[in-house]
Parts: sequence; structure tokens; C-alpha cells
Amino acid sequence: MARFHDLEVKDVREETSDTVSVAFNVPEELSDAFSFIQGQYITLRAEISGEDVRRSYSICSAPKEGELRVAIKKVDGGKFSTYANEELKAGDVLKVMPPQGRFYTELDQNNAKHYVAFAAGSGITPVMSIMKSVLTEEPKSNFTLFYGNKNTGSIIFKEDIEDLKNAYVDRLSVYHVLSRENPGADLFYGRIDEEKCGRFCQMLFDPAGVDEYFLCGPEAMIKLVTNELEAQKVDKKRIHYELFTSPDQPNAAQHATSRKKSKSTGEKVDSAEVKVIVDGEESIINIASDGDSILDAALKAGVDVPFACKGAVCMTCRGKILEGDAEMEKNYALLDEEVEQGYILTCQSHPTSKNVTVSFDE
Repeated sequence: MARFHDLEVKDVREETSDTVSVAFNVPEELSDAFSFIQGQYITLRAEISGEDVRRSYSICSAPKEGELRVAIKKVDGGKFSTYANEELKAGDVLKVMPPQGRFYTELDQNNAKHYVAFAAGSGITPVMSIMKSVLTEEPKSNFTLFYGNKNTGSIIFKEDIEDLKNAYVDRLSVYHVLSRENPGADLFYGRIDEEKCGRFCQMLFDPAGVDEYFLCGPEAMIKLVTNELEAQKVDKKRIHYELFTSPDQPNAAQHATSRKKSKSTGEKVDSAEVKVIVDGEESIINIASDGDSILDAALKAGVDVPFACKGAVCMTCRGKILEGDAEMEKNYALLDEEVEQGYILTCQSHPTSKNVTVSFDE
């Protein structure tokens, strides 16, 4: 099970008026634990105003750059993002969980692929890592980026992207889409949606000739672009996406259940006895089926279970059902195959049988 480690902040760099990137010093003894794949994220933890706050942020550096760096955009009411943008400084120490996530595809120097990415706002963060890695590690591959922002001043990594364009002029194409500043062409004015994506497919790239798509940004953008790509007959397996914020409301379309229905009648039980296994130790917790999630109940019982977003986006709280059944309210992280194998996001799961055993060690 992933654990937090104390890492010293190497530097805090202002990227835009409301975004900083934060680099960490990783000691030699933790270098293996903090090695990462392009597109992955880390979870940061700090005590802010007496509250234990945890947030996951994507890594913007490429693995071969030899640096662990994330970007943090300040959001209204965001406790951690406000702290990072206004108070965090070099020399501070944060608790950091080793890299996780699978927003990537395997790279090979012999690949000759065409990658297309759609990003909006801070969704550029993992895409930046992926883009730099593809360009440096796959000399025969090409990359096309569509990046949506409000205006020129809000473009995160603007200079870094320009530097990449100059360095890989024949292999990298970048198109900025601005919603509050007219760039002089209607094609790139507005938000990235189905209509824009359709026009891009007609005018700027052949969807049939793209090997991998990477989508990162608000849920609405991801859905609209995915809809258009599927309408263009793009294989779903080629479309990879990651939300950079947790959805506010449950979404029936992405609802998922555990590997099988309740062993009794399929109806929810009033309460259940849940056995939680962490690091080989077992704890018994009584949970009302319409009460706390398995994760929250375990935390209230004092069990040291891992978690980060609590929004069904990351997989930090993933557990496996060994006995009984549970149902998830939302699932934006687990693959269908994992759900079939019995894995659940414990932050979203409620028992649907009288006895449930969940292991965080699997």
C-alpha cells in the first residue's frame, strides 16, 4: 500500500498569475519509489489551518528530465491550491505519496505514431509530461496539441510549449483555443466542444490516422470530445482521458457496481459487518448501508487506510472485495475489468450484503 513520505520543496515557480509549479528534492533512498511514468500524478498532504488536506496533482516533468515537478492552479475556495500559490516556498516539507495513475501508453523508440491531445486549463499538466516524453523518446512519432484557455495570459507553460515547437518544428503542432480573447480566427475562438473537435478532424488531422488520443480537462469537455471522436469512428481503446477535478454530482452513465450482485435478494441491506484488511491487519467495522462509505467508516474507526481525492477520480483508496458485495456511487478511475475482478473505490462504496471483506493489500 502506498505511503506518504516527507519531501522538501526544491522551488516554487510562478507559471501564470494563478498557477505555480512545485519541484521536490527526492533523496537517493527514495529515488526508486518516486520514479514515474509520463502522465502520472502524486498526492500531496499538508496540515492547513489545523485541517489534514490531501490533493492529487499531475506531474508536468518528463521522467528523463530528472525532476519531480507538479503544477497547481489556484481555484476558488481551494484550500490546498490557495496555500500552494500564496504560502508554499522552497525549503518547506510536504508529505508526498509516490506516483500513481495510468494516463499513458507505453513508449518505444521504434514507434512511428501520431498522438493527439485535447487539454483545457490545468489539464495541460499531465499532457505536458506525455508530450515531452513522446518527442524525446520516440523520434519517429508526431504530436498534435489542442489547448483551451480563457486568454493568452492564462496559458500555462506557454514559453515551454513554444520552446518545444521550435525544437520539434516538424513533429509538433500546437493550436491554442481561447474562449475570452479572439485570436483572429473563428476556428480557435470559443471552447473545445463537439463542433470544434469535428472541424479540427476535417481541417487539421485525419482521425483515422491517429494512434492515441489524450484528453484532460473538465468533465464536460472530455465528454463532448469523446462523443465526437466516437462519431468519427475512433476506437474507444485509443481514447485515454483524465479529469483534473472531481465531478460535483453523481453520473448515472459512469455508475458501476462490484463484481456481482448481493448474494441475497439484490436489495440493499440495513447494515453490514465489514472486515477491512490493511497491511495484513484486520479490523471489523459496522456500517449502515445508507450511511458512510466504507472508506469514511474505516477512517472514523481509526483504521489507517489510504485516500486522496474522495471524488472517484484517483485510485488511492482502491480495495478488493474478498467476500460479500458493495456498490459504488461513482467510478471514474477503475477499468471495467478491474470492477469485474472485485476492485472498488472505497470512497464511493456501500455494502449490499450483511458481511463484506475488503482488502487494501491486493
